[in-house]
Amino acid sequence: MAPAATVPAVDLPRSFSIRESSHRVLNPFTPEKLATLGAALRLPPGTRVLDLACGKGELLCTWARDHGVTGVGVDISTAFLDAARARAAELRVADLVGFVHADATGYVPDEPVDVAACLGATWIGGGTAGTVELLERGLRPGGTVLVGERYWRQHPPDQEAVEGSYARDVGDLASLPELVEGFGDRGWDLVEMVLADQDSWDRYVAAQWLNIRRFLDAHPDDELAGELRAELSSAPLRHVRYQREYVGWGVFALMRR
Repeated sequence: MAPAATVPAVDLPRSFSIRESSHRVLNPFTPEKLATLGAALRLPPGTRVLDLACGKGELLCTWARDHGVTGVGVDISTAFLDAARARAAELRVADLVGFVHADATGYVPDEPVDVAACLGATWIGGGTAGTVELLERGLRPGGTVLVGERYWRQHPPDQEAVEGSYARDVGDLASLPELVEGFGDRGWDLVEMVLADQDSWDRYVAAQWLNIRRFLDAHPDDELAGELRAELSSAPLRHVRYQREYVGWGVFALMRR
């Protein structure tokens, strides 16, 4: 049963719901890769999972269906949580998973969990290291942390490529070896990983363009129309020129040494 909600004072901007209206997985991970990760972890039925910044709850819902896990997802977006609850009902796992409207920053469950996850929202802990520390607070001894994070696939040649990849500075992201080395330096064993590829990025990002276009066609006078039109005009080229070439993304399973 989900703990009582700690209702945050703010919600995600409406543009997020528009941009990702057709998505079930809210990061550059295809449903197949999410399923691969769940199978790779070999989770026994009854595994307790906490998913911080859970989005539409696809991890919890599909893993409850496929592996019998139980758990709680936490997110600040009411629209995403509505979708998560609907998905749980659709997959008939609403008795196994619950969702809490709360700020995932600093959220710790009442009871320790077997798996604590944050896939692609490491801003909740101020970066990779801080998010892993946050997840560990709710983890039972011997449990597993799952963290989804970006990294440089290739070293960007200049500041234009850095900013085109949605980073402020080259130091905002590590290379994949640097990221893995950092886990070890902080006392964690990397025990599994599933990495996105360029097609994963395309499926995530390109679907946003169609969502935006259909919204603009249906709501040409919406207050967000100008902002979203500007995004649609620039985002495809930015993606193929920079993000697709230079940025990787993956989920890393960690266990404390």
